[in-house]
Amino acid sequence: MSSRKSSIKNPFFILFILALGMYLGKYLSGPTQYLQINNTGQFPKLVELLSYLEYNYVDAIDLDSLQEEVITNTLESLDPHSSYIPLEELQDITESMQGNFEGIGVEFQIIKDTIVVISPISGGPSQRQGIRAGDKIVRVDTMNVAGVGFTNKDVLKTLKGDKGTEVLLFIKRKNIDRLLEFNIIRDKIPITSVDVSYMVDKEIGYVKVNRFSGTTDKEFITALDGLKRKGMKKLILDLRSNPGGYLSAAINMVDEFLSSGKIIVYTEGNSRNKQVYKSTYHGGFQNEEVVVLIDEGSASASEIVAGAIQDHDRGIIIGRRTFGKGLVQEQSQMTDGSAFRLTTARYYTPSGRSIQKPYTDNTGAYNQESSNRYYNGELYHEDSVKVADSLKFYTDEGRVVYGGGGIYPDYFIPLDTTGRSDWLYDVLAENMMRTFAFDYVDVHRDQLKKYKSAAEFHSKFKIKGSLFKDFLDATEAKGIIGTKSEIENSKPWIKMRLKAFIARQEWNDEGFYRAINENDSMTEKALELFYAK
Repeated sequence: MSSRKSSIKNPFFILFILALGMYLGKYLSGPTQYLQINNTGQFPKLVELLSYLEYNYVDAIDLDSLQEEVITNTLESLDPHSSYIPLEELQDITESMQGNFEGIGVEFQIIKDTIVVISPISGGPSQRQGIRAGDKIVRVDTMNVAGVGFTNKDVLKTLKGDKGTEVLLFIKRKNIDRLLEFNIIRDKIPITSVDVSYMVDKEIGYVKVNRFSGTTDKEFITALDGLKRKGMKKLILDLRSNPGGYLSAAINMVDEFLSSGKIIVYTEGNSRNKQVYKSTYHGGFQNEEVVVLIDEGSASASEIVAGAIQDHDRGIIIGRRTFGKGLVQEQSQMTDGSAFRLTTARYYTPSGRSIQKPYTDNTGAYNQESSNRYYNGELYHEDSVKVADSLKFYTDEGRVVYGGGGIYPDYFIPLDTTGRSDWLYDVLAENMMRTFAFDYVDVHRDQLKKYKSAAEFHSKFKIKGSLFKDFLDATEAKGIIGTKSEIENSKPWIKMRLKAFIARQEWNDEGFYRAINENDSMTEKALELFYAK
């Protein structure tokens, strides 16, 4: 079997792969009118070959395995984003995009080989039963899960389950000698796409969106309306490291910012006619100031939002060039429950820029391009970004923007390497900051409750010298020893992250993002531009 796999991936066999993929299409639930015998008789020859292989090949052939292998390689040979989705992976992907899954409803982290509840999800079954942040799950039903090397994947497999099923958790809670028992009935758990929304000051709001899912429209508008009620007149929309998702969610987000009748995005492909998506009159944030934060991890739907905002001069784009994924995939179901995604068109911004970066039949080189940006200096120096005059486009107000893959920001912000040291990398590798923050909150939870909000905690709580000394003692106890210069160099960054991780345990993502955004160069640039007006 191994020799056959290497043969299939050899370019010499690509025509065979494509033909066989067409033949196997008879198993799919999609239209069958494309599986017609052409004038050359190629389709009968393929059937003849398969039949001959089945009855005459030297070894037994697992046609089911061959089928999956050929479909996978056929789709991967077309472009970087056409793909096959096995049945066992499809459910997880669908859950993340539809915005919910079924389980007990906790955010967790494995600390010292123990499952620790970081936060019960609001409204979920665990919160309703009284599970608290800091609780340690040591047994699930009859299975011991503490000190046995459980991974994140093991935890998800154990705690997720169908709605209505029961699971018995045995919890170790601080200052209680016995184990607490909680009988949890699994339920639908929401997966949010808006991580956080809060007011930076009396007029400036901040919203962080992590994906574009089936619930993003509602979440984003709810967040926007909530901030407007608090007086927001200016918005920082953070799309950094957002890989994209549903086109409709991106369109509806942009629609909030534009007046009626403006192009948001259009798609076009060899077998797909041009389809233009325009804004409606429903936008609830059409005149207020907007800044969008992007980076090399912003892709697809994120690029549609940034491109439309930029082309219509509706706001300012800050950060680094986005990923450059501008291919439209349509998903089709197979009869066995698996699925495939086929690229059918390209995305174009209102000015006509193609979002998709160049690609060849070498998927490895395509994926490596993002890493190459690190090595060629693009993430650190604006003049390392190469643009072509032949790909020059114009915004509504006549500003020059460039195509060629991804969205180029109006203001370039280099990757921040402040505070980096070999000692810091060792600290990060051992997950020391999260572990220390958890232990600190576990001991000082009652003291932290004197802060009435994330905003109050952020303004008043400081990582003092004694607390940082305790952290150094913890790292040294773990065998992580840094030089004096390394520690001094990394100290401000460490203190900021420690504060963020402590805040997250009490005030979730609002506490976390308030801390890390305080010294974030992109957020600082957005505030500078807002305050300058």
